[in-house]
Amino acid sequence: MLTYVFSDDRDPLYEQIYNFIKTDIMNGTLKPGEKLPSKRTFAEHNGISTITVQSAYDQLISEGYVQSVPRKGYFVADIVVPHGMRHVTEKARKEKNEADAEENFINLSDSSPDETFFPFTVWAKLLRSNLSMRQPDLMKTPPTGGVEELREAIASHLGSFRGMDVDKDSIVVGAGTEYLYGLITQLLGRGMVYGIENPGYMKLPRIYKSMGVSYRYIDMDEMGISPDGLDKAGADIAHISPNHHFPTGITMPVTRRLEVLDWVTGGNRYVIEDDYDSEFRANGKPVPTMYSMDAGQNVIYMNTFSRSLSSTIRISYMVLPEKLMERFRKELSFYSSTVSTFEQYTLAEFISRGYFEKHINRMRLHYLRSRKAALSALAKSDLAGKYRIKENDTGLHFLLELKTKKSDEDIKERLKEWGIKIRSLSDYYHDKAKAPGHFFLINYSALKESIIDKICNCLAESIKD
Repeated sequence: MLTYVFSDDRDPLYEQIYNFIKTDIMNGTLKPGEKLPSKRTFAEHNGISTITVQSAYDQLISEGYVQSVPRKGYFVADIVVPHGMRHVTEKARKEKNEADAEENFINLSDSSPDETFFPFTVWAKLLRSNLSMRQPDLMKTPPTGGVEELREAIASHLGSFRGMDVDKDSIVVGAGTEYLYGLITQLLGRGMVYGIENPGYMKLPRIYKSMGVSYRYIDMDEMGISPDGLDKAGADIAHISPNHHFPTGITMPVTRRLEVLDWVTGGNRYVIEDDYDSEFRANGKPVPTMYSMDAGQNVIYMNTFSRSLSSTIRISYMVLPEKLMERFRKELSFYSSTVSTFEQYTLAEFISRGYFEKHINRMRLHYLRSRKAALSALAKSDLAGKYRIKENDTGLHFLLELKTKKSDEDIKERLKEWGIKIRSLSDYYHDKAKAPGHFFLINYSALKESIIDKICNCLAESIKD
């Protein structure tokens, strides 16, 4: 008898039945010609309705996986599954089961913002207003760089918040930074060598590799990457996050910034400045951008609304130096805009009418409270005296150094048993042997205060012999 475990948190019940049976047919668990249970028998055995089973069987029949024989029942169709496909199916099912099991994990290294604070009411109001007042504009194809109103709003925001003098016509809006990276590689040419930070954002080398461009890992010191490191690697492009490096949290001091700007001056070199979470600085004014410091027009500035608003709002932008913007208009302006006009006009009003600034101020206070709660809980827990915090006043995470003889992997596996997922600093190194031991990334952006004590207790237990 077919027995499956169903979940209320997944797809509709009939889809789960359909997927379970389809997978069993594809991996050979159910053989061609094998009879399936009747609808009533299957329903009673699994405690579900016959209508639900009927819907699943109907879908399987329509796709050819199952045959219905009058007065005899339902049978697995006579299909031959290639051995290689069967292996892929079994692997995919295993990976999906593992992914489903981890959905409910507490992820301490998740960088997503706390989306319970998303301003749905304001966003809906602005969207309705645009649907009513901008119907002709919404139906027009936007220019490659984005609608003028959004570029104006972004330029104004950068001027007031980051002290940047930006021409709206130098801004290119796109659906996520990964899309914009693709435009940059086309703009600069695939013959350039990209220097990326080590440790650093794990997806970046995969992105560059998929685009067919050369990249080199540049080891960091306490001030970030150095011109010497870039020269030794033969890099033409420095892809860096000087305001708040991920994951170490380093803020590149002005002396090193000037050194990197000196390195980039002259010749065909550029800096890609990723300012991904600059809005969330706890104290003091934001550090000036390298784009603002650049007199030679060799810095490409990038930022995203995925961290400040929601990870599901795939709107990012870059500010190009004048010479690159001219090249962009000549060579790449044939591309269609990748962000819908509905979202662009809504975000433009959200920024220009002051809602974005209010949202940032609200989130900054919330994240500051979350950080204080996390640090206070650690200090009061059994970890007291067995850890050290490494952080600065920017961003949404800190590094937790645990004083233990256990390996990073042992600690991660132990925490996983308690439903906690965490990344170590070594996970972000190209060569893990170079990583300092026992540093773990704690992101407090979506950390609920109700579970902080539990997390601290589990961390304390994980380092016990």
